[in-house]
Amino acid sequence: MGFGWIKPEEYSFHSLLLFERFQISYMFRPGREDKWRRHMGIALNANPAVKWYLERRCPERAGIIAQIAAEAPVTENARKIREAEVYVIESAEDFMIYTTPEAMAERCDFIRGWNKQRLFSLADFTGKTVLDVGAGSGRLTFAAAEKAMWVYASEPAGTLREFMREKIARENIRNVRVLDGFVTALPFPDSTFDIVMSGHVMGDDWDNEIAETSRVCKNGGWLLNCPGDSERHLKPKEELTSRGFEEFHYVGSFGKDVYIQRKQAIK
Repeated sequence: MGFGWIKPEEYSFHSLLLFERFQISYMFRPGREDKWRRHMGIALNANPAVKWYLERRCPERAGIIAQIAAEAPVTENARKIREAEVYVIESAEDFMIYTTPEAMAERCDFIRGWNKQRLFSLADFTGKTVLDVGAGSGRLTFAAAEKAMWVYASEPAGTLREFMREKIARENIRNVRVLDGFVTALPFPDSTFDIVMSGHVMGDDWDNEIAETSRVCKNGGWLLNCPGDSERHLKPKEELTSRGFEEFHYVGSFGKDVYIQRKQAIK
């Protein structure tokens, strides 16, 4: 079941030319099902420029990309090609929406239904230095900037960094800085921030992700997880509560259960 964040038929397969290395690596991870491989192979064979880009942007997956293309049929049937492209686009909708960040506020439920007071209930942002990890289009960043002294937005997707920078320039926001960075490799010294927050980042490597966000947080500072409202019921995060996070429940704007978490960094 998809998120429903995009209408895949509205996206060009060339949107993959905006994907970052980490996205390509994940998309071509080993073990993808045969149906996906077949559709991807047809789409790659019909779009050699995209195949060329993906192989060179993510050399560690070049062999898999070439193999998928080699195993798939070559066709000039426009309908079959477009069906394959749309299948691939829909399978990567969480990455695809990042190529059109201006659409995220309307299409993504975690932005569209969210109330920033939920973030402010987790910590006092007044005068603080804050890091937003995996900042996306800036949902948490720009809310925190209303109260914080400085907010640093760490985001590995270039399209999203550009979107935030354009908003900063357009609205003359003076206390936000945007830069590249991953949750497990943040480009900051130890104990830099009063608050380290995220929304949809942690979950691939809990221990290392928490260790890295804790590293850059000051002693006594706060680690916050605030995913935003959802059109589906969210579940408690035992992975966080078992690691010392407090958890708070509320019923969101869509009438669904939402859970947010915080932990004080003690060093």
